[in-house]
Amino acid sequence: LNPIVRAPQQHVWLRAKGQLERGANTDSGLHQAVLAYASDYNLMSTALLPHATSIFNQQLQPASLDHAIWFHDDFRVDEWLLYAMDSPRASGSRGLNRGSFFSRDGRLVASTIQEGLMRIHPTQKPTSPNTPPH
Repeated sequence: LNPIVRAPQQHVWLRAKGQLERGANTDSGLHQAVLAYASDYNLMSTALLPHATSIFNQQLQPASLDHAIWFHDDFRVDEWLLYAMDSPRASGSRGLNRGSFFSRDGRLVASTIQEGLMRIHPTQKPTSPNTPPH
């Protein structure tokens, strides 16, 4: 948790814990929903890497401004997927983040993009609700 300056890219292998039901009743929508949820994991932190801070910084106010996902091919979220993330731009308290999910055989199965707010709060807090921040 002691961040250093790094290039704005990272890779994470992930899969659902346990196995989702297989068979005729298995719905690909379930796998897509779980992957959409998981796609928010670590994505915004990619833009922070060149700035030597982390999502765990107590002064950081992170918020997702928008997040989109596209599904390109069939996949199972209970099988390993590589999440390759990069951030082409971070400035003005905003970061643009992109992600690609690859199956173990190298197929691009989904893509994400997210713009996030990453504002640093001042260290001094107002003394009362009516006092403006310093």
